[in-house]
Order: sequence, then structure tokens, then C-alpha cells
Amino acid sequence: MGYTAGSYGGGNGYGGLITSTATILVLFILLVIVSRSVLGY
Repeated sequence: MGYTAGSYGGGNGYGGLITSTATILVLFILLVIVSRSVLGY
């Protein structure tokens, strides 16, 4: 996924770094939402 995002951002350069960071951030937010739902708070 990071490779595809890097290619889309114009190779494994600045655009790829931004998309990878954004992907990690989204996954982290989803993880927080899921754990909050499971723990019930």
C-alpha cells in the first residue's frame, strides 16, 4: 500500500512520505475508535 501511494505521489519521495504518514494516522484513529467501542468508554 505504501508502495502504491508512493508511486501515486510521484515516486518514493516527498509525496509518498505524506501519504504513508496519513495512512498510519488514519489506522491509528481507527484503532482508537475500535478500542474505545470494545472497552465501552
